[in-house]
Amino acid sequence: QVQLVESGGGLVQAGGSLRLSCAVSGRTFSTLSMAWVRQAPGKEREFLAVMSWANGYTAYAYSVKGRFTIYRHNAKATLYLQMNNLKPEDAAVYYCAASRAAVVDIATAEYEYWGQGTQVTVSS
Repeated sequence: QVQLVESGGGLVQAGGSLRLSCAVSGRTFSTLSMAWVRQAPGKEREFLAVMSWANGYTAYAYSVKGRFTIYRHNAKATLYLQMNNLKPEDAAVYYCAASRAAVVDIATAEYEYWGQGTQVTVSS
């Protein structure tokens, strides 16, 4: 069974940085395409960044492009999201998600596996 466990969330001031981690177990991590997704109260789920396992392709939502970076360490079976220049509107619960699909895009919404989420709060 594939398990995803996020960590690294917390409280940060606007303009600050955080790095989220997602530890993956139960399947060969290098054959999973991955995504970071967030959801704020009263708002729809937003796919922020994705990475395809087959070709390393990455894509970002417009709202985070240039501020957030998705990357992975296959040997550690861990996905990361480096978040810089955080804004109050970035506050949300952040989830990582995994798919067996070889290639994903920012519009891909179907992921087989999900973590429990980590809270990010940004003070103004």
